[in-house]
Amino acid sequence: MAKVTRKMVEDAGVDVDHLVDLLVKNAAAELTTFYYYTILRVNLIGLEGETIKEIAETARIEDRNHFEALVPRIYELGGKLPENMVDFHNVSGCPPAKLPADPTDTTAMLKVLVEAERCAVRQYTHVCSLTAGKDHRTYDLALSILHEEVEHESWFSEFLGEGPSGHFLRRGETSPFVSKFLR
Repeated sequence: MAKVTRKMVEDAGVDVDHLVDLLVKNAAAELTTFYYYTILRVNLIGLEGETIKEIAETARIEDRNHFEALVPRIYELGGKLPENMVDFHNVSGCPPAKLPADPTDTTAMLKVLVEAERCAVRQYTHVCSLTAGKDHRTYDLALSILHEEVEHESWFSEFLGEGPSGHFLRRGETSPFVSKFLR
């Protein structure tokens, strides 16, 4: 634990234990989403599925990166991850992005994907609101993740016909906003 870091955040008026709890829940959501997106991506088959597969893969890898970026901050603030994977899964801040009953229904699959991203947008917006002007490092991390989650939501909502996203598929490096936390 970085004692001065934790004290500075506490002195700024942040309930650090509550913040760590939120970060652990978000880390659990990111890792479980990575897992469930793996299953979803495998089931994106046929002409409709193939058009979504590359974007789902980018979101999947970026969610794993979000998990990797969150873990150090949790420990810096004196927190830790649950020792049991089942417990970790069950504290997730977002419901599991499980395969729909009919895995060939691409629209149902997109609804699962977009709802997972919408939950993430809400979670990181909340962390940003708690830390803005008080915990600069956590705020920067949460805001960086939020930028990518907003793009993920936009990608999937576009496929549902909710309007153009204004965002394009990433080429090359993933996690353009979060990558600075992975170095």
